[in-house]
Amino acid sequence: MTAPHGHNPQDLAGLSVSDKDGHKVGTVQQVYLDDATGKPEWITVRTGLFGTKETFVPLSGARRSEGQVQVPYGREDIKEAPRIDADGHLEPSEEENLYRHYNMTPSRSAGR
Repeated sequence: MTAPHGHNPQDLAGLSVSDKDGHKVGTVQQVYLDDATGKPEWITVRTGLFGTKETFVPLSGARRSEGQVQVPYGREDIKEAPRIDADGHLEPSEEENLYRHYNMTPSRSAGR
């Protein structure tokens, strides 16, 4: 996985998130680490008209530059992602649903 680099994964919190076309989608709220590797794998992005929804977005293929994170997904893909509570841990079944939605192959450590 190619994730945005930084000294601390939590450095991503508060950054603007833009979609593959450069349109702002929301703001990074939380960073979720892979249980097996400890590397950043998912972010939650506050979206919606009033910023009331938190949506999971994979960091695979994301780029960080000038105070923002650009993800390789369209705005609609992000908005239509499965709704999962951002409660600090993704269950394997939740993660599988997200992988399916984003048309991704699960990481080797998924489904642990």
